Amino acid sequence: MSAPTSDPEKQAVNTSAASTYSDEKERTSQVERVSPDAGAKLEHPLYNAHVDVSGVDERKLMRKLDLYLVPWLSFLYLLSFLDRTSIGNAKLYHMEQDLHITDKQYLIALTIFFFSYAIFEVPSNIFLKRLRPSVWLSLLMLLWGVMMVCRTTFTVQGLVHNYGGLLGMRWLLGMFEAGLFPGVNYYLSCWYKRSEFGIRAAVFFSAATVSGAFGGLLAAAISNLDGVGGKPAWAWIFIIEGLLTVVAGFMSFWIIQDFPDTAKFLNEAERTVVVRRLQSDDQFSAAGENLRWHYIWQSLLDWKTWVGMLLYMGADGPLYAFSLFLPSIINALGYTATPANLLSVPVYVVACIVTCLVGWVADRYGNRGYLTMQVSSPLASLSVGLVGYIILIVSRNATLSYVAVYLAACGIYPTIPNIIAWVSNNVEGSYKRSVSIAMVISFGNINGAVSSNVYRARDAPWYTLGHGIVLMYIAIGLVMAIIYHIFLRRENAKRERGERDEIIKGVNDGRTELAKNGTYASVAEAKQDKGDEWSGYRYTL
Repeated sequence: MSAPTSDPEKQAVNTSAASTYSDEKERTSQVERVSPDAGAKLEHPLYNAHVDVSGVDERKLMRKLDLYLVPWLSFLYLLSFLDRTSIGNAKLYHMEQDLHITDKQYLIALTIFFFSYAIFEVPSNIFLKRLRPSVWLSLLMLLWGVMMVCRTTFTVQGLVHNYGGLLGMRWLLGMFEAGLFPGVNYYLSCWYKRSEFGIRAAVFFSAATVSGAFGGLLAAAISNLDGVGGKPAWAWIFIIEGLLTVVAGFMSFWIIQDFPDTAKFLNEAERTVVVRRLQSDDQFSAAGENLRWHYIWQSLLDWKTWVGMLLYMGADGPLYAFSLFLPSIINALGYTATPANLLSVPVYVVACIVTCLVGWVADRYGNRGYLTMQVSSPLASLSVGLVGYIILIVSRNATLSYVAVYLAACGIYPTIPNIIAWVSNNVEGSYKRSVSIAMVISFGNINGAVSSNVYRARDAPWYTLGHGIVLMYIAIGLVMAIIYHIFLRRENAKRERGERDEIIKGVNDGRTELAKNGTYASVAEAKQDKGDEWSGYRYTL
């Protein structure tokens, strides 16, 4: 039990509790054992204790956060996904023929993007934490928008007028885009409780499905510019989308907010409430954390990071195969370029709706793991995607294959933000979480280098090899989800039985006891140093 306090506000806001999704109840957590020299202050210090927060309406504050943070970040991710997958739309408008490249060279151009994309994700997240998000994310947007425009604009034929130019631009595009997706997911996790993060991550990621739908419509519309300015239709796709990104990058310097303790759109009382809410959710680093290599090593040595990487691989590998080749798959079923792009639109609309619905259900009722893996899930899971790709492999009917594409989308897209939220929920420490999220997403993205090569032109129209490899990825994801869930459940059970209480036990008459594994200057320091390894912390199942 926490030591009693005479301050009702402090007791309400600063209760050291760990939220368990299974029963949606807050449980009074145990207190760290600290050195006898540490004094009698047993609770985590109340953030901004001098600030009166009685006038802050928490519901209105949450709506304010959602309005300022989620829509613009989602729009940026829409542009990001649009930029990286527009090459799939451009392919249908004779890009290969104009650049005199083969199908194999086209696949290599897709592949090289993922190497730079994966390499720079972890460093980018560390920079994001060290620098201001408003500066770092905006700069990345601006640079990759310039890369998009440079593909076709600044020379007679553009910087991309042959195979080598295409490879160079894809590498740079991957490098500059690397920071947005892991960065924003980590950034949002710094604003919301663990039981609130899933729906925000889902809405943010649903921009990928919107970009799929919008990309098809935009490509179909832009195709009418074929020959304008002496440029083909595929070149105009890159130019227009690149210019949109450049403008968004400039605007982001003023629109993107920084972290809760410095956010300019909140007053001091509102900033205080946001941080206190996070601390009450066992996010001990919410009030700020200094960079220490200790936190980086915690992430690198944590088994959850490595299992999470394999788990995310099982969803992210299929994601890129699906998003890059959906127009080609539909095209191979007998539809020409523009109808194929248009027929991809309703697939993404359905995926968008299901993605947001799964995120809401996971936050409302918990059980993120079950939503990721269960065959009986009424919404979507990796199992639904598994069924979709089995149908795609065995089907030789265009209509049935098109229906299976919907199942595939509903199995892939909702699981991406759900897995990220699941991993994020189980990592405490701002630097540790930033590295863990980046490692998980980075490893998933490097598998795009594989899945971007599995749909070969000679395998059309049924693409049995490509569908089979995607099926293998989904099976790996299902196995890892089961392993992740079992180990988290076992660890929670050990902590409930007191088998992890070597540095935590409780307080006896307000006196502190010597920790077996070292001493800390305060309980707050002990919790922050241990992070999710603190035995009062409960993992999200």
